[in-house]
Amino acid sequence: MTTGQLVLLIVVPLALAFGVWRAYADGRFRGTHRVQGAAEVVEERVESVLDGVDLEHTLGEKATLLQFSSAFCAPCRATRRILADIADVVPGVEHVEVDAEHHLDLVRRVGILRTPTTLILDSNGREVTRATGAPRKEQVLVALAKV
Repeated sequence: MTTGQLVLLIVVPLALAFGVWRAYADGRFRGTHRVQGAAEVVEERVESVLDGVDLEHTLGEKATLLQFSSAFCAPCRATRRILADIADVVPGVEHVEVDAEHHLDLVRRVGILRTPTTLILDSNGREVTRATGAPRKEQVLVALAKV
């Protein structure tokens, strides 16, 4: 067996395993991230993820779908359509898109590592859950049902 064949026998299964893992993990809502510098409770007022950020936004009465995207990100366009459709259909839900390149302070504060990342915020702007990658419509609706 040549060295090239040996490398091929090792690299192909590893690449396949990584691809299967990414297909499974992308778009799944799980856990939250502690916002850096945010107080847990300040005199009965809980801070919003978007406090101190120069964005024109309105929080939804029930929830807000906060999407971090970038100009070169192809899955971000699909995520934008899915989240906008859900915000149009589900009452009390708003969709806010943030360009990660222009809001690096917020990206660092909330721990965004890749785009698209979708945060589901409650009516007060606190993070309930997050998904990295492009979520499917069903995954978003299930996560919203838990808010």
